[in-house]
Order: sequence, then C-alpha cells, then structure tokens
Amino acid sequence: MIADLVFANPNPRGLNRYPAMPDLPVHLWYAITSLGGAGMTLPLAFAIAIWLAVGYSWRMAAGWLVLLGAAIGVVTVTKLAFLGWGVGVKELDFTGVSGHAMLSTAVYPVSLFLLLLPARPAVRLIGVLVGLAAGIAVGLSRVVLSAHSPSEAVTGCLVGALAALLFVRMAWDAEPGRLSVLPVTVSMLVLAVLMHGVHVPTQRWVTDIALKVSGRDRPYIRAKWRAVRDVRPSIAPLSQTLNTLAPHSSSDA
Repeated sequence: MIADLVFANPNPRGLNRYPAMPDLPVHLWYAITSLGGAGMTLPLAFAIAIWLAVGYSWRMAAGWLVLLGAAIGVVTVTKLAFLGWGVGVKELDFTGVSGHAMLSTAVYPVSLFLLLLPARPAVRLIGVLVGLAAGIAVGLSRVVLSAHSPSEAVTGCLVGALAALLFVRMAWDAEPGRLSVLPVTVSMLVLAVLMHGVHVPTQRWVTDIALKVSGRDRPYIRAKWRAVRDVRPSIAPLSQTLNTLAPHSSSDA
C-alpha cells in the first residue's frame, strides 16, 4: 500500500491536497483505504467464487471471476500504459485506474449480495448499495491521501461498480436458500480479519512488467510527466498562409 502511495503521488506524506474533502484524521483514512487493498479484496473475491460454485454452479462462479478479471485487466492496462510509455491524460491528471477503488466497489457489493441472497429483494438491493458506498469511501480515501487523482478514483469506482452490478443482474434470480447464511458470513468475516492489512506488491509487479515490455530503465513518474509540456512546432493555418502570400502574388503578376 505504501509503495502505491509513493508511486502515484508527488505528496507521499498523505496530506490532503483537496480541501473540499471530509476532514478526518489521517489514520482513519488509512484504515479506510486498506479495505481496498488486493491482499484483502482478492481473497474475498475468490471466497465468493468458491461459495457460488458450491451452492449454485461453476458457471455462476466463472461469470463472477470473468467480470472481475476484466475489471482487473482495465486497471492493469492503464497502469502499464503510463508506467512504460507515459500514456495518460494530463488535463485530468489521469495516469491509470485506481486498483483500490475498483476492487472495493466490485467485491463488497457482491459479498453483501451473496450474504443477503435469501433475504427480500429490497434488502438485497440495500446491501448492494451499502457495498458500493464502501467502495466509494475507499476511492475517496485514495484522493484524500493523494494516492490517486479524482479522475483515477472515479474511474476505478465506475469500473468496479460496473463489474459488480453486471454480476448482480446476472445472479439476481438465483434460487435463495441454497447456501447457509452462517458459514458464508463467518468465512467472510474470518477472511476480512486475517487478511486486513496484508500487503500484496501489485504495483511493483506491474512496474516490473511495464519496464520489461517497454524496454525502459525507469518508469514514468507523475510529477515529471506533468512537468513536461507538449512542445510542437507551431504551424500557421492554411488560410492564414494563403492570405499572407496573396499580396505578393498579385504584385508579382
């Protein structure tokens, strides 16, 4: 997590560069942001797939993993593009989709949906919305801690929410009662407690891949990338050139 903060940020101390954000203690923002770490969310995602396979079908489990894998692919590709080739959107301060925001908005809504599957549709929907809110809180924490820009956090939330909502739509009519709520809940809580704070060096892995593929010795860094201006030779419009040349042509004639 700390490596991700240092890579993405010209402000590694975790100070909020956006005064409009909620003014909470820094340690609380770190606690929130840790909920989106791969060390916690990926084990929960695999646990969801196992329970889906046990209680429902491998097809449903595979559908969930494919959707999550596609979302992870989006995050990975955008980060590789920036780290290896400096591809981003300077106007939006965008260097890659936030992995924390994506994973949290994808995993937590589906976790609560699975736990509340035996409940009434309205309760299930509330659970999904609570999960999305948790993911958005993680995305917000990434901005407050200056680990990501607003555009990166927003796109992360959108990609993760899309994966979660597509799965929820696919599994909405699944027969309730095929899984006992207690063991599913206990397993999720145990995983959350055991894996909370576990760091997986995903950023380092992505950086290594980007350097190998691009052939660069060092990755692109946000601060230097933003400092470099796009310098191009100015070319006068064709109409202006013709107007400039027109008087000379007539006098020569």
